[in-house]
Amino acid sequence: MGDQQQLEELLPFLSPTARPDVRATALQYLLGVTGSKNSSDFFLKNRIFIEKILALTEDSQTVIAKDAYLCLINLSAEEKFCKVLLEDYDPVPKFFKTVTDPESEFADSASAILSNVTRSESGAERVLDSLVKGDIGLAKLVEVFCQDGYNKKGKQLHYIGPMLSNLTQLRFARQFILDRDRCVVQRLLPYTQYQGSLKRRGGIVGALKNCCFETAYHEWLLSDDVDIVPFLLLPLAGPEEFAEDEMVGLPEELQYLGEDKQREEDPDIRKMLLEALLQLCTTKHGRKTLRDKHVYYILRELHKWEAEPALKEAVENVVQILISDEPEDVDNLKEVQIPEGVEKQLEQQEGKEQQ
Repeated sequence: MGDQQQLEELLPFLSPTARPDVRATALQYLLGVTGSKNSSDFFLKNRIFIEKILALTEDSQTVIAKDAYLCLINLSAEEKFCKVLLEDYDPVPKFFKTVTDPESEFADSASAILSNVTRSESGAERVLDSLVKGDIGLAKLVEVFCQDGYNKKGKQLHYIGPMLSNLTQLRFARQFILDRDRCVVQRLLPYTQYQGSLKRRGGIVGALKNCCFETAYHEWLLSDDVDIVPFLLLPLAGPEEFAEDEMVGLPEELQYLGEDKQREEDPDIRKMLLEALLQLCTTKHGRKTLRDKHVYYILRELHKWEAEPALKEAVENVVQILISDEPEDVDNLKEVQIPEGVEKQLEQQEGKEQQ
């Protein structure tokens, strides 16, 4: 990181009255500084630079405004900077306006910053509060996210996905997505298979996983009104063929997938999908539905394929529930007695099938 005196000498050149080429050069130097380790410490001690950067996001020169946004993306990677940014400068309304402006050149940058600042629960609370109380609202954010070609400048708005995942740390956001009258969750489900962006796909899988913690909505999520199971299972399914008796109970979307079917490549997304299925096992209705839909067979093949030990264990956690007996009057997962040795049984079954 640059010498503090050198950095302080940049201040006059970051002023709107400085020549555009001088502003651009000074900001480019500052951008390099924001990319260095622990750079936020300097900016938190010298907050005039934060004010300058925020002001330059409005610069008439596109290249300057772009670099100002990049500075904020770098700095907001650190939670301590996010806290100060949100509490002392409250840029959230401005950033949401930028994200939802179809003519904005900086919609992607603004959504990346909002994704960063919502990673902590306190940040998510502040952003959600601003969103709900402001002119935008969660409904508009979802509409912008789901509308192809919304931004006329070619900005893809993929970072709204991780932002929605972060916001669903909060029950209010989860219940908004699960509102039966809004059909929000139905609009988000197809993105579990979205190949155009890992950020978008992973963000929505994260949001769905969080929503699955709301056990009161499980029956609805598993009903024909939503039918969440195929959207969680398809990314975990491969090209394997099943016996007819195994195939017949699978959702139609999981049958006859073909030899070119590939599983989700990202291990973090596979983990979240498995965690969502595990949450759906929390209720008796959920466990019965997953059994009836032959989820076990998809997970059996996934277990054979999966190379990550932690993810093999995550598969086993779901399988343990699905193949276990349980008392008729138990509806709480924590009350279910899980038999020992299920992992060994699974491996033995795999060995028989491979012979």
